[in-house]
Order: sequence, then structure tokens, then C-alpha cells
Amino acid sequence: MNSDFLNRRVVDLSHPLGPSAPIWPGDPVTEFETVASLERDGYFLRRFSLGEHSGTHANAPAGFYPGGASIDEYPPSSFVVPAIVIDARQRALANPDYRLGVNLLLEWERENGPIPAQCLAIMRTGWEELWNKPDAYLGLREDGSLHFPGFSAEATGVLLTQRGVAGIGIDTHGVDGGRDTEFSINRRVLEQKRLVLENLCNLDQLPPTGTVLVIGALRLEGGSGSPVSVLAFVP
Repeated sequence: MNSDFLNRRVVDLSHPLGPSAPIWPGDPVTEFETVASLERDGYFLRRFSLGEHSGTHANAPAGFYPGGASIDEYPPSSFVVPAIVIDARQRALANPDYRLGVNLLLEWERENGPIPAQCLAIMRTGWEELWNKPDAYLGLREDGSLHFPGFSAEATGVLLTQRGVAGIGIDTHGVDGGRDTEFSINRRVLEQKRLVLENLCNLDQLPPTGTVLVIGALRLEGGSGSPVSVLAFVP
């Protein structure tokens, strides 16, 4: 393996999985049950139960399309991908319903060069700071509506059709944004069996360009998605 790659700094972009983590309304809660203890059995072992979209996770077409590809049908090569980071914190923190627009994409390109084909385009909103406050992280209101930032349809179209990205990612609970109850951005990206990563963290440790991601997905048969361990190799 290239020695330059081995000498890169490694950043974990995945939240720890536990019962207190924010969950999408209606999704299964994360539970742990001890089935063997050191005192009784000489070793410690737990059973865990969680949803396919718990914690930091990847989505698959099967979650939105009948007959769509499941997470175990993605080729291994798709889980090693270069990444760019688009910093939208200023706009997102000023407006929880902000959608990443084309203007910010073009601004990013003026500063960093063209968005590379086959990269994962990550939107950094700063929302990971609310992870330990589940209602605030989801932007949950009394009427049950959710309010957190995501990608706009226009920017997603540019990324997919004009820049040829491998997928998109975000540090919120959904690339669609909280008010999009149709999951339109997920549907558009996954229609073409690309990558969608949600609930990322530690994006402050990534540069705008040059990072390579290694995504560890569970090969769940027929899975609509999977919790993932995302490691970023930073130059």
C-alpha cells in the first residue's frame, strides 16, 4: 500500500451507538441486553437491537424503491471514496431549515477548484454539536415537525448530473432536511445506487479536499441501510 496513505491522520466520523442517541421518530430504539457476564460465565457478551438507520449510517435504494438494491449488494469498492467538505455552518446555524444551494457550491469551487467526479460531497452544518440533545438535534417542535438543514434539490441535481459525485453525506439526521417529509433528496441520490451517509461527526477535523473515506457497512441481507463506521484518512 502507498506509504503516503499509511502515514495519513485517521479521523473517526461515526458517533458511538447507544440508547441515548437521537433516533428518527418511529424508528426502533437502541437496546443492549447482557447475555453473559464475567462473574457468571467467565466472559462478557451482550445482545443488541437497533434500526438499520441508527446512529451514523448509510442508506440503500431498497429503503425507498421496490426491488431496489440492498446494502449488501453494493460492491466493496464503493465504500472507499474520496471526499470533499462544504462548510455551510454559518447559514445553517442562522436558519435550521437551510438547504445547501448552488451558490454555495460555486463559491466552494472558486476557492478549492472543481468538485471531483466520484467523490462524496459532505455538507457540514455544525449540527453534531447537538447530538446529546436529541430533540434539538432533530429540531422537534410541538406539532411534531422536524427542523434541521439538508441539501436542496437544485444543488443535488448539479452534484449528480454535472459533477458526477459518488454520493452525499451530512452531519444531521437526513440529507433531505427535517421539513422534507417525502425524503426527496434520498430518493434522487439512491435512484442511481449512489451513497448517502447521515449523522456524520468530527467534520471540523477534515479539510475541504484531499480526504479518503473508508466506510464499514454491515452486510445486512436485504438491508435498507446499515449503521456504519466511517474512517477518514486525512492528508
